[in-house]
Amino acid sequence: MKPHFSIDFRPKLFSTLKSYDKSQFSKDFMAGIIVGVVAIPLAIAFGIASGVGPTEGLVTAIIAGFIISVFGGSKVQIGGPTGAFIVIIYGIIQQFGVGGLAIATIMAGIILVLMGIFRLGSVIKFMPYPIIVGFTGGIAITIFSTQMNDLFGLGITDVPANFIDKWVCYFHNIGNINWWAFAVGILSILIIIYTPKFSKKIPGSLLAIVVMTLICWLLERFAGVTSITTIGDLYQLPKGIPAWSVPTLPEGETLFSTMQSLLPVAFTIAMLGAIESLLSAMVADGVIGDRHNSNTELIGQGLANIVVPFFGGIPATGAIARTMANINNGGRTPIAGVIHTAVLLLVLLFLGGLVGAIPMPCLAGVLIMVSYNMSGWRTIRSMCRQSRSDITVLFTTLLLTVIFDLTIAIEVGLVLAVVLFMRRIMENTSISIIKDELEVHHDGEGDDERLVLPKSTEVYEIDGPFFFGVANKFEEMARTRSKATIRIVRMRKVSFIDATGLHNLEIFIAASLENGRKVILSGVNEQVYQSLERSGIVAMVGKENVLDHIYKAIARAKELE
Repeated sequence: MKPHFSIDFRPKLFSTLKSYDKSQFSKDFMAGIIVGVVAIPLAIAFGIASGVGPTEGLVTAIIAGFIISVFGGSKVQIGGPTGAFIVIIYGIIQQFGVGGLAIATIMAGIILVLMGIFRLGSVIKFMPYPIIVGFTGGIAITIFSTQMNDLFGLGITDVPANFIDKWVCYFHNIGNINWWAFAVGILSILIIIYTPKFSKKIPGSLLAIVVMTLICWLLERFAGVTSITTIGDLYQLPKGIPAWSVPTLPEGETLFSTMQSLLPVAFTIAMLGAIESLLSAMVADGVIGDRHNSNTELIGQGLANIVVPFFGGIPATGAIARTMANINNGGRTPIAGVIHTAVLLLVLLFLGGLVGAIPMPCLAGVLIMVSYNMSGWRTIRSMCRQSRSDITVLFTTLLLTVIFDLTIAIEVGLVLAVVLFMRRIMENTSISIIKDELEVHHDGEGDDERLVLPKSTEVYEIDGPFFFGVANKFEEMARTRSKATIRIVRMRKVSFIDATGLHNLEIFIAASLENGRKVILSGVNEQVYQSLERSGIVAMVGKENVLDHIYKAIARAKELE
């Protein structure tokens, strides 16, 4: 019989349309409009902070947001550019240019689609939480540091990409503060902070942009203040969806060499996109009482990232803030996400001139508040009271994200998390050699008892998983000199055994048999037994010497005396 393989691709849009009605459409319509309004300043700010421009931010929110809503696995997920990608995008553009960014985004999209096809959606959820908190906090600090030039109006044209060099540059130019720009930035932050206190419906970032743009226009027109930089001073204003174009390779590079160079960052984009979108979908599930399809969500995210670079867009993923805004305003189907992209499209087509009047210090204020909300400082504070290994992983990932980049941070963080996890398992797994008497515990189902062992018998008890770290410890203990002619390896608490464990157990058995000793395996569960059988260990000791209980093992030892 041939193995059956099917792609788990079931977009939520098509299943929700089967029972769709006018009542739900009216809710989705209002939610879509509100989320579209919320997304305007964020899309523009993320595009500019990433090193591209306002048009690219809006285009990403429109195209990627539409594809994620139509082909995604969540009913309420809102997709688009997010703050988490700013650091990566900026670094790629610095090193490989805009063409390199487009190729890396397409590669990341392909990786996401493959992850969905091979049903890896559930695996992503097992990313250690300290790593997620660490790189999210690191990204927040990095975003904050990138906004100082615009917040203080320093006018630096070539800000260093490196975190430390960036701050050194800021301090060298501290005498060039533009106090008008600084005032605009601070007022923007205050508006964002205090808006929720008098209105839960109006997005603070949007209100800040509207108010400060109007104030800056009045200052220029009636007070002659022209020193506040606007988007229009630095970027070409949006005039519509850019034409389809094939990404260009960096000069002197072939497609293959470029892909080789970009594979690590493409993988980082894919992993970050997968983690952020699936975490957002999980949070949304808890609020609306639904269950998203993680594999379909990954495929939808992947398709969005494959398409959007051909229109000049940047990496996109599910955005938790916009998703929650959608839910809180009544959105319950992907139609709300589609409507939100229509709102953004209207802004891009008809309000491009107004976008150019937005002051850069105001956008800096918006992004500073984004970084504050991303930082998760309360979570970091509470995690500092947990185990030292979790704290080590968290702060290592955070510092590497800030000082180096997210690719290195995730790679080192994962390796460190795995190593510390293995150490924790090793500490919880004990191996003991027992002679004369064996204490048998019935785990509360009867009185414990002591079994007298035959004089020629000793028991090697493994209490926990038998993997490579513990296997080496077992090998060291097995070398101890002993007069016993029968060795019982008690494995009742061995839940799994890996290749190193099998190898060391095989060496132990072979050495024992060579010295004329008999080996009995006791308490072997079904899964471990299959591993022992496949490796040939059952054949080495004989099936009659592989038993499921210590009573039978001791009885067998008496027979062999």
